[in-house]
Amino acid sequence: MPRRRTPRPPSDDELLERLRGHLRFLGLTLTLAELEERLAWATRERPGTTALLEHILGIEAAHKLETRVERRIRTSGLIESKTLEGFDWDFQPGLDKDLILELARLDFVQRREDLVITGDSGTGKSHILKALGLRACRLGVRMRYARCVDLLDDLHAGLADGTYARRLKAWARPELLIIDDVGLGQVKKQGDEPTAAHTLYNLVDRRHGRVSTAITSNILLSEWGSYLGDATLTAAILDRLAMHALRIDIDGPSYRQKVAEDRAAERKTRRRRSRAKKS
Repeated sequence: MPRRRTPRPPSDDELLERLRGHLRFLGLTLTLAELEERLAWATRERPGTTALLEHILGIEAAHKLETRVERRIRTSGLIESKTLEGFDWDFQPGLDKDLILELARLDFVQRREDLVITGDSGTGKSHILKALGLRACRLGVRMRYARCVDLLDDLHAGLADGTYARRLKAWARPELLIIDDVGLGQVKKQGDEPTAAHTLYNLVDRRHGRVSTAITSNILLSEWGSYLGDATLTAAILDRLAMHALRIDIDGPSYRQKVAEDRAAERKTRRRRSRAKKS
């Protein structure tokens, strides 16, 4: 009988092409893009089999996690990334820093509690909630952010094109919904459209006790009725929020005003120096 020919072992180039095919099929795009670098590391460091797999898969897992976080941030509505590390605590000495840092653990979201932060414009309310929203994205919490007027405009647009129910369901779904700047901007109402209070009540009522809503307001809660256009429904909104809400009032100066004053002083100093040089 003729001897069976031993199969020729694949060449390095063939193995490399197979490896690329496996990576494409598994969707390990980072390792595929940086394959030569990974192979060079393995040749240089000569790790054990387990260490090699952990190194490669660890980098890929970290990349996928960061990609997911970026996607959550991109689809959340956050248009700027604020952090509590970037908050000027010294400028608001009356603010309970320990309480804010405790909120950053997002335990209140797990407890399905609401959060209401009030205070004048520029006192840091939005900064705090945006920082909490960013942290939620990083921790895998489903979060959406919107200014109050933009949220109401979106829901009112649904009345015109027949998508109101779908839009309301979408806003009611997130584990954490941040509604920023109640009292800032003009609330629109046309013809027989429901008042802003009616629209906001429907949303708050759907979320009440099920998921967390965090709100900032530039006006007193007693002024919400006038702003939203219906005192009775506004009272119902506040009643639901008050049952589960954590309340924070920031009684301090405006940081934006401070920045504007500092810039004005800096420009004045530059002009004075410029005149002194010319003379």
